[in-house]
Amino acid sequence: MLDKIAEDLEKIRDAKPLVHHLTNYVVMNETANTTLAIGALPVMAHAQEEVEEMVSLADALVLNIGTLEPYWIESMILAAKKANELGVPVILDPVGAGATRLRTETAKRILNEVKISVVRGNAGEISILGGFGGKVKGVESEEAGGEVKEVAHNFSSEYGLVTAITGKVDIVTDGNRLYQVENGHEMLSRITGTGCMATTVIASFLGVEKDYLIAAIGGLVTFGIAGEKAAKGNEGKPGSFQVALFDSLANLSSNNIIEMGRVTEA
Repeated sequence: MLDKIAEDLEKIRDAKPLVHHLTNYVVMNETANTTLAIGALPVMAHAQEEVEEMVSLADALVLNIGTLEPYWIESMILAAKKANELGVPVILDPVGAGATRLRTETAKRILNEVKISVVRGNAGEISILGGFGGKVKGVESEEAGGEVKEVAHNFSSEYGLVTAITGKVDIVTDGNRLYQVENGHEMLSRITGTGCMATTVIASFLGVEKDYLIAAIGGLVTFGIAGEKAAKGNEGKPGSFQVALFDSLANLSSNNIIEMGRVTEA
C-alpha cells in the first residue's frame, strides 16, 4: 500500500493533474496553495456559465460546502453532473453538515443527485448524513451517533462511495475494505482549513489513481506526514506551523511515505 502511495505521489508531480475546486471563501487561498505544494494544479471556478467547461479540463472535482449560497449550490450540481458524464472523480467535503438545515440538506441533495467518488468529513458530519445522529458545533465534530468504523462502513455501502472520516485516527473504507491511518499531529487542529486541505490532497491523488480507496488513503497519509514534519520545532506556533506545512508538502519524498506512513487494515 505505501509503495503504491509513494508511486502515486511521483505521478502527481509528473502529471500535474488539474483539480477544479468549488470551495469556500475561508480556505480558497489555502487549498490552492496546498494543491500547488503537493504538485498538482488548482483552479477555483464557480460561475454557472463556465463550471461545465472547466470540469471538462479537470482530472478531479472538489465540492466544499463551507460557505454556501443558492447560486453556488446550483454550480456544484452542474459541475458534478458534467464530471459524472466525463468520468471525472468527485470528492465532497460536507463542511458543517448537521449544524444547519441548509448545509445538511445541500449535502444530502448532492449525494442523491450526483455520483460522488469520495466523501471526506469528520465523524459528526458523516454520522448525521448517514442517519446515525451526532452533534456538530459550527464546523467542528462534537460526537458521532455510533461507532466510527460502523458509521463509515454503512455510509459507504449506502451511497456506493469511499468514506474518509478524519480525526485523531482516520478511517477510510469503500464498504468492503477498511483501513486506519494514524499519521497526523495535534497542530493540524490549530490552524483553519486543514480538513479542507486534506480533501484537496485526496483530490490530487484522485487525479492519478483509479482505485479511489487508495487515493483517499494516499491523501491522508501524505497530509498527515507533512503535518508531523511541519510540527517539529513549531509546537505552539500556529503561524510558523502553517508555513512549514506548505514547505513539508512541497518537499515530501517517496521515501518519507514508505518510512513514516502508518496504515493498518481494520
